[in-house]
Amino acid sequence: MSDRAPPLLTVRRLRVTFPGEQGDVVAVRDVSFTLGRQRVGIVGESGSGKSTTGRAIMGLVPKPGRITADEMRLGATDLRGLSERGFRRLRGRRIAMVLQDPKYALDPVMTVGRQIAETHRAHVGGGERAARQAALAMLEAVHIRDPERVFALYPHEVSGGMGQRVMIAMMLIAGPEVLIADEPTSALDATVQTQVLAVLDELVRGRGMGLLLISHNLHLVAGFCDRVLVMYAGRIVESCAAGQLHAATHPYTRGLLASLPDLHHRRTMLPQLQRDPAWAEP
Repeated sequence: MSDRAPPLLTVRRLRVTFPGEQGDVVAVRDVSFTLGRQRVGIVGESGSGKSTTGRAIMGLVPKPGRITADEMRLGATDLRGLSERGFRRLRGRRIAMVLQDPKYALDPVMTVGRQIAETHRAHVGGGERAARQAALAMLEAVHIRDPERVFALYPHEVSGGMGQRVMIAMMLIAGPEVLIADEPTSALDATVQTQVLAVLDELVRGRGMGLLLISHNLHLVAGFCDRVLVMYAGRIVESCAAGQLHAATHPYTRGLLASLPDLHHRRTMLPQLQRDPAWAEP
C-alpha cells in the first residue's frame, strides 16, 4: 500500500468484553491497526484474542459480548453500531472470512458447488446457470482439478486441503476487498499448507485485496505476510515488518521466537515461555 492510498480497513481502540460472574472479561483490549492492499498477520497463543478480533470486525461476536471502538471502518463505511442487516450486506461482498476447519464451516447436506454458487447469487445476483459457471471458474481459480466433478461432491467427500480451497473459493467469489483468514492451514500437513497458501497469495495479490491472516505459526506468518501484529492477553504488544520479526524487541515476542524448534542447533530443553500480566496493561 502506498503512503497516499487510504486503508481498506481501519481499527482504532477496538475492545470486546463478555460478562462474567466476577465482572466483565476483556477478550480484546484497545487493538489498533490499519490494513491496506497487503498481507498482515496476527500471531499469539490460543486465547490471545486473535480470532475474536477478526469476528468483531465481521460483526460475528455473539451476544452478550459487547464491541466498542473509537474507530472501525471498512473503507468509508463505519462498522460501529452497524445492524445485522447492514453487516449481511457487507459480508461476502466487501469483506469475507475463511474459517479454520471446512468440516464444520461447510453445510454437510449441500454439495460444495451449490454452496459456492449460492454465495454468488446472494451477493452478485444473476440466475442459477450464471452462478454455476462462476462457481466452476472459481474452483478452477483455486487450482482444483476437474471442477465439474468436485462441484457435485459433498463436504465429507473432499480432503482437508481441497475443503480449504473450496472455502477460499466461496469467500472470494463475490470479489471482496478484504479477506480475514482464521488459521486457514492449521489442520493441514506442511506440503498442503504450502499449496493452499500459494493459492491464497496468488488470488489476494492478483485481485489487489487486503489479507488479515490469523495464525499460531510464526514461521508461516514471517514468510508469507508483509507485516506482523503480536497479540498477548487481548492486546497488540508488538507490530513490525515480517522480514524484521527476528529482530523483535518485546519480551513476549522474543519468548515466542525462542520457543520455536531449531533444526540447526540442538538443545536439551526447549525454553519456557514467560508471561507478565503487566503486558496486558496500557
